[in-house]
Amino acid sequence: MTPKQKQILRDSKGMTLLEIMIVLAILGGLMAVLATQVMGRFKKANVEQTKIQINQIGQALDMYYTDCGSYPATLEALRSNTDSCNNWGPDPYLKDEPRDAWGNQLYYERDGGSYYIMSYGEDRREGGEGTAADIRSDQLGK
Repeated sequence: MTPKQKQILRDSKGMTLLEIMIVLAILGGLMAVLATQVMGRFKKANVEQTKIQINQIGQALDMYYTDCGSYPATLEALRSNTDSCNNWGPDPYLKDEPRDAWGNQLYYERDGGSYYIMSYGEDRREGGEGTAADIRSDQLGK
């Protein structure tokens, strides 16, 4: 190594601890803001996915009603012929157990010629606001 190269190496300075800490603080702040935005989008996506699932289950219930003349006693009856429907086809009306996007069972109630499906939302409790609000079939429309 030449004397000039040695001099350049001695004179060059790296970043100070304070500069590194400032850069890390800025990066940490940016990551926090981005993480909040991403998590908000995931929560909204779960709400939309649950709405789609409730609509699909509603369609399966309507097909069951057309074939069998009444709505099933439980959502499980859409997966296997537990209600002894005479017009049950070769395939079930639903292949998978009906659950919301958070993995919870859906609430189902029937009353003669109508039905009601509900997810308790992210908080798994009745009521709530935002992504924790209940998602109900009667509010989605058909």
